[in-house]
Amino acid sequence: MVLAPVPLSDAQLRFDPHWLGPQEADMLLASLQHRLPWEVHRIRLFGREVDSPRLSCWIGDPDARYRYSGTLFEPHPWPEALRPLRERLQSTLGVEFNSVLANLYRDGSDAMGWHSDAEPELGPEPVIASVSLGATRRFALKHRDDPSRKLTLQLPHGSLLVMSGATQRHYRHALPRTARLIGPRINLTFRRILATAR
Repeated sequence: MVLAPVPLSDAQLRFDPHWLGPQEADMLLASLQHRLPWEVHRIRLFGREVDSPRLSCWIGDPDARYRYSGTLFEPHPWPEALRPLRERLQSTLGVEFNSVLANLYRDGSDAMGWHSDAEPELGPEPVIASVSLGATRRFALKHRDDPSRKLTLQLPHGSLLVMSGATQRHYRHALPRTARLIGPRINLTFRRILATAR
């Protein structure tokens, strides 16, 4: 299991498609899908509030509050199932993660639009560790200044993608809809919320 660099100019990406073993990934998917307090987050889009096209749960240490799209999210406490994963990521990456955004994509019609994880709470060069569980989905990146510079990755069950350095400053990313009949997917994006930015 090796986090291999993904070549992309102006970005720092590392990827392991088999970071979690199949049995561990299966157990984690089943536990989180049925035990997290999933909710529909309201987001601001083109000046109006709409329901996000997925279910979400913001989890973290008590002071890891996060403002996204005009809404301040208070963290749910860490579930027992995520504690070993958090510790393993911290050991692997040398980053003290204090929060994770869990997103549940129920089928191919649930999606995430183009955006960057560039909120002030994350700092200028955040490390975002993204663990995927369930159905394989397509993850797209596009350069802010030159849309011809783009990349698409397939994120399978148990994979880990790490975005760091200037990635969020130079690129936007998305999880597009698909017409294919696919099952649910859970994505866990571990982050560090900076105390100075809260």
